[in-house]
Amino acid sequence: MPEPCFPIRTRAQVRSSSPVLTLLLMGVALGGCSGGDFGRTRQDFRNDDMHRWIGAEATSSIGLRPSQFQLTDNERLLRDLAYPLIEPPRSRPAWKSVFGDYQPLPSPWRQAPVFDRTAYGRQLIDEPHRSHSSRYAQLIEDVRDDITRFEPFFAAAGRVLDLDKQRNASLALVSELSPRERADAIARMQENTLIVQWVQQCLERRISSYRWALERLVIHAPNNMAADADRLIGELAAQTANPPVAAQPVIGRALSVRG
Repeated sequence: MPEPCFPIRTRAQVRSSSPVLTLLLMGVALGGCSGGDFGRTRQDFRNDDMHRWIGAEATSSIGLRPSQFQLTDNERLLRDLAYPLIEPPRSRPAWKSVFGDYQPLPSPWRQAPVFDRTAYGRQLIDEPHRSHSSRYAQLIEDVRDDITRFEPFFAAAGRVLDLDKQRNASLALVSELSPRERADAIARMQENTLIVQWVQQCLERRISSYRWALERLVIHAPNNMAADADRLIGELAAQTANPPVAAQPVIGRALSVRG
């Protein structure tokens, strides 16, 4: 689309518009950092424990009490690395991330969890693109991002679950252990296990969504890039089917990973 043309401004005109531009810039700056109250910086937008809710959501969704222990560095990292994998791919436009429209997500243990394996593919196909090749490129990028996230998450999960084994063994050895301390320790171990299971569930669902999207892209616009996408989806599926860390179900709450 051609660039709009504006009449040449005189120096006096530029000076007269400066206060307006200043106010506009101030408004954008304030709007980007404020929350529900005007001028108040959002305290919940970014902090060290911004993903702490993941553990509380996982335990409370199956009727368990969340732990009141503070997060260790490894537990905090586990939650930070889990969030990009439990958030549905391409579920938020980029501008929402810029302005901090951050929303907690329901765990898969909630009653009748809604999973639509076609949602990702329909969004990918329906969004305006310059060419069908760019749709394939986007699919490939999303799958590759998940592959890149896979190893760091499960490395963190391995460290956390190994330390939880030590924590569990120590419960019988700690002197004067209060009931509250014991309950919080058990609750934290349950949280950590459920987070790993949550990510495993979401990876299975993402793979299902990616395959549906690729099948439709091949129908809409056959392209040699489909082979690369299929290879990457297969790589992610193989990793997910044989994770380096296998979390045991908490009180029998195993996940059904087929969506």
